[in-house]
Amino acid sequence: MQVPELTLNDGYHMPVMGLGTYQIRGGQGVNQILAAIRDGYRSLDTATNYDNEGAVGEAIRRSGLPRSAFFVTSKLPGKYHQYADATMAIQESLYRMGLDYFDLFLIHWPLPKRDHYVDAWQAMIDARTRGLIRSIGVSNFEPEHLDRLITETGVTPAVNQIECHPYWVQETMRQENQRRGIVTEAWSPLGRGSAALKEPLIQQLAGKYQKNVGQVVLRWHTQRGIVPIPKARNLMHQRTNLDIFDFSLTKDELEAINALDRPDGRIDGQDPNEYEEFD
Repeated sequence: MQVPELTLNDGYHMPVMGLGTYQIRGGQGVNQILAAIRDGYRSLDTATNYDNEGAVGEAIRRSGLPRSAFFVTSKLPGKYHQYADATMAIQESLYRMGLDYFDLFLIHWPLPKRDHYVDAWQAMIDARTRGLIRSIGVSNFEPEHLDRLITETGVTPAVNQIECHPYWVQETMRQENQRRGIVTEAWSPLGRGSAALKEPLIQQLAGKYQKNVGQVVLRWHTQRGIVPIPKARNLMHQRTNLDIFDFSLTKDELEAINALDRPDGRIDGQDPNEYEEFD
C-alpha cells in the first residue's frame, strides 16, 4: 500500500502515517517491523530510550529495500541535552542502527527545568550540516519552547511530535505548530488503551463508514493535518491502520470527535513543563 506524503518546511517529504515502535524489541520486534514494511510502512519511529534502535535498523537491512525507501526517525534523550553529549548521542544512535543518516531526529522532551534544550538543538543543527540528519524537530514542545529555539538559533523545527488522541485533542497546539510552519505528529494516536475507542460516537462512525474504530480515529488525525504513528505488533492491526485513505469524515464529524477532549485527558499526566524524562 502506498502511503501519501507531505512536504516539510525544509523541503523533504514525509509519509502521512508511520509505525510507532515503542516496546517493540529484539528478534520478535525485528519480525514485527519487517511485517509492517512488507505491508507498506516506510516511516519508522524509534528513540534511544525505546532500547530498540538496533532492531529497527536490522529490520531495514533485512527488508532488502534501499535505505532511500525509508523515513527513519529517532529521538535524543534528556540526559544528552548538553551540546557535546548530544553530538555524540546522535552518532551513537546511527551506529546502533547501522545507518549513515536519520531522515528526522527529535529532541524527545524539552526538560525546561534543566534548560539545555537550546544546546541540544544547536547540536542537531550542526549534525544536519554534517549530513547526519536531514530534518530536525522536537517532541512534546510547548509554544514558548518552540519560540525560544527559533529566536535563539533562527532555525524552525520541521516537526513537533506530541501526545494527541480523542481525549487529548491538542487543537490549540496543532494551530500553534501550523502557524510556525511545523508539522504536528501524534504519539499514542489511539489513546494507548484509553476508553476513547469505545466512545459511542466513534463506534457509530465506524459503522457508517464500514471501518473499525481505530481507522476512524487515524483518519480524524490525517484530516486535521496530523501525522499519526500508531504502534502495532499485530499484522492485522498494521494492515488496517494503513487502510484509511478511501473515506473521509465530514467537518461536523471531525468537530464532534474534537468535542471528546478532556482537561485530564493525558494518558500519564505528562506535562512538558514539568516532566523529567524517564527519571
